[in-house]
This record gives sequence, C-alpha cells and structure tokens, in this order.
Amino acid sequence: MDRFFAVCGAASAFLGVAFGAIGAHALKDRLSPDLLATFEVSVRYQMYHALALFAVAWAIGRWPSSAFSWSGW
Repeated sequence: MDRFFAVCGAASAFLGVAFGAIGAHALKDRLSPDLLATFEVSVRYQMYHALALFAVAWAIGRWPSSAFSWSGW
C-alpha cells in the first residue's frame, strides 16, 4: 500500500509541475490576472496534496496502520 500512495504522490506532483508550467507559460497571456491567481492557487493545492500522499506512504511504511491508509484515500 505504501508503494501505491508513493506512486500516486509522484503522479500528482508531476501533474502539479506540468500544470504550473502551463499556467506560467501558456496561460499567462490568455487569462485575466484574477483567473491566473486562482489557477496558481489550485496548482499549489495540488502540490500540497502530492506531498501529503508522500507523507502517507512514508508513514504506512514505518507504522503500518489502517488509519494511515484511510488518510491516503
């Protein structure tokens, strides 16, 4: 289970970086400043969730518990 959450965290972080790059380069001229700020906040939250999934994977590997599995889901 820890490997699953680590892979999900890696995929989530990849998407966060990809969407951040798209927002910084492709959408900068196409969105209004308010919409671009909202987009940046959503990408930031995506990265927070990726880090949380890495933390869950680490915790499950260290202390196997169903509580950590539930928090990952």
